[in-house]
Amino acid sequence: MGAPGPFSVADAKEHARRSVEAARRELVDLSHAIHAHPETNFAEEQAAARTAAVLARHGFAVEEGVGGLATAFRATIGDGPLTVAVCAEYDALPGVGHACGHNIIAAAAAGAGIGLAGVAGAAGLTVRVLGTPGEEGGGGKILLLERGAFDGVHAAMMVHPWPEDRLQAACLAVSHFDIAFEGRTAHASAAPWEGRNAADAMVVAQVALGLLRQQLAPGDQVHGIVTSGGEAANIVPGRVTGRFMARARTLDALAALEPRVMACFEAGATAAGVTVTRTDLAPVYSHMVSDGPLLRAYRRNAEALGRTFAADDGGTPPPTLSTDMANVSLVVPTIHPLLGIDAAGAVNHQPAFATACTTPSADRAVVDGALALAWTALDAAGDGELRDHLLGRGAT
Repeated sequence: MGAPGPFSVADAKEHARRSVEAARRELVDLSHAIHAHPETNFAEEQAAARTAAVLARHGFAVEEGVGGLATAFRATIGDGPLTVAVCAEYDALPGVGHACGHNIIAAAAAGAGIGLAGVAGAAGLTVRVLGTPGEEGGGGKILLLERGAFDGVHAAMMVHPWPEDRLQAACLAVSHFDIAFEGRTAHASAAPWEGRNAADAMVVAQVALGLLRQQLAPGDQVHGIVTSGGEAANIVPGRVTGRFMARARTLDALAALEPRVMACFEAGATAAGVTVTRTDLAPVYSHMVSDGPLLRAYRRNAEALGRTFAADDGGTPPPTLSTDMANVSLVVPTIHPLLGIDAAGAVNHQPAFATACTTPSADRAVVDGALALAWTALDAAGDGELRDHLLGRGAT
């Protein structure tokens, strides 16, 4: 499909629309294939390979293993002075598969790239689709940011499926960590006094966390699970482990919350006479600062596709979540809008939401997300005020 002549935003958007429509079946197939083979963080071998292969077929130069991450890639087309990065997530959740809809994210990102491929040169764009693994607790984008994958980028964008369209979420800063209590096993009937019960330490810690929640500031959260709680009922547990997350509105607020959370685990260890060890699982995710002008451009384009933002306009508080895209937003102008699908009452991270992520509504979201992102990139290229804003803020 040939590119249009002298650059016109309207003509370029129409060209992008035709390109995405022509690739609709390919994009939906990509979404369904990733969904059918869920891979958890940093193990997304098939998902990364499939997404990169689609982009390669449409003329992108693909580099694999970017930033030393085996399942990260960078696909590039165009050599214009304005560089736009579209982020593709494709990791699944343990146990519930693609209950956060990252299959839709990957396919929409590939579609945005395809939509821009034929007009990047005329628009003065460099289009960079980044395969970003490990969003679900691994901090893949933070590692890629630290290792230069976002260097030279003036704007970063992605869409994320949700039960309704929202312009943005209230993204909380978050830490992910494991806790291990080490005590001493003993026969629970014959000589329990010889043991040091690590499970008791976990119980005390969880009670302390529950009491702490009464005094937490708005936006502060702590949640977790016990991952191992002992071997048998007649053995005093000598080792008990858990996985936890602490969240707050900002990085500074998270830094203030962390010592209070750790005091609860230390109290459990003291009470039970055991030791406690914390192991951080990922870099700390930050709060997000969405780029206003870029987000307004996205809204116009999403509305042109029939999307509405009634909840935003009605003053409904934005949903709270955490994402490693937030760290990117502190360095590069970034948007992370939520793309509505018909989830039949389910919410993200529920099995029913995973089921919803391959329905006709989800397939439409793949195409709408691709077009909304591609058109937003073209507005960034063609709107002098927006372009100057991004050139002034981006390209670290």
